[in-house]
Amino acid sequence: MKITLYYFKIPFWRAEVTRLSLYIGDIPFEDYRIEGNDYDKFKNTGELPNKKIAPFKQLPVLDVDGKIFAQTGAIARFCGKLSGLYPKNDDYKAALIDQIIEAAQDINFLVTLSGRDKDEERKKIARKILATNHLPKWFQFLENLLRQNTKSVYFVDNNLTIADLAIWRLLGWLKSGMLDGVPTTILDEYENLNKLREEIYKNPKVIKWMDKVYSKVI
Repeated sequence: MKITLYYFKIPFWRAEVTRLSLYIGDIPFEDYRIEGNDYDKFKNTGELPNKKIAPFKQLPVLDVDGKIFAQTGAIARFCGKLSGLYPKNDDYKAALIDQIIEAAQDINFLVTLSGRDKDEERKKIARKILATNHLPKWFQFLENLLRQNTKSVYFVDNNLTIADLAIWRLLGWLKSGMLDGVPTTILDEYENLNKLREEIYKNPKVIKWMDKVYSKVI
């Protein structure tokens, strides 16, 4: 099976959940980072370097033996099944993981929405509401789910899944200081979310991946 993941040259959670899932599972894949002329062509036409058109003219897109499909969750689940980080035969556990992936999508949408206004003052207000209202609410939802799992620091049973990888990378972005109006201390009071992050940062495969592709720890 030949697998190619197309995404931008950034360690964003939408792609990292799949990149890491495949890497942890020792699944060979091409990690194609779209930039330069490839980026310009994709932005204008939706055309990928393999000459195919992305289904929704957005990334990520996965190519499996010449067949392509898109959307973060679909790609993460497909690759999670290959790597053992998503159940093949347990629909309930799969649903528990799915709800976390979809929560990550919801949080991502709120962040995107808060940065759309071109008026800087309105944007500052939107980011303040995001940081003081929306994000704490969603963080508490996730914190509660982690607390309910008494078997481990992970979201589902005692095994690392794509749900944990998605939230780990999403939270790294949110507390990185890269988002105006979102303080780096925003996660400080969430004990279980921080335990999850610490556990994943200690994973030997994650350490190797970060040393290989990250310019700095985020």
